[in-house]
Amino acid sequence: MNATTSVNPVLRVAPAAPADAAAYFRASLVFHADVSDVASVLAAGGDPGFVVLDSRSTASWDQGHVPGAVHLPTALIAEQAEQLLDKDVPVVTYCWGPGCNGATRAALALAELGYRVKEMLGGFEYWVREGFAFETWEGGERRAADPLTAPVDAADCGC
Repeated sequence: MNATTSVNPVLRVAPAAPADAAAYFRASLVFHADVSDVASVLAAGGDPGFVVLDSRSTASWDQGHVPGAVHLPTALIAEQAEQLLDKDVPVVTYCWGPGCNGATRAALALAELGYRVKEMLGGFEYWVREGFAFETWEGGERRAADPLTAPVDAADCGC
């Protein structure tokens, strides 16, 4: 190790070998879905090939949720999943946002029951922050996109 990497906190631990990095990032995509990808597939209409599951409380659901999502709080998954979900259809879970691991707990509970599942990164927070329409107990709503999370003058971020 040279003097630069010994004091540089970014390179203090060397990056993974390219093959290891590719395997890691491929695995990450197996487990996660991006908010904008979910939104674009749902906006296209037709059968998206997955179901979106909101794992939050009823009060949270009423405050706002992804249109067309299934509401199933994590605590009720073991009891109610089979009545609400088809094991042949992948499930994309979400909760409040990146500071909440509720979607992760819901995904774990579903996986343990035999469902194929992904977690929607950013959760409901980023759904709203990126300017996608949502439903509340009072009806539909949409807020302007936050320029820190979504492009201002482009259809997508290009990533």
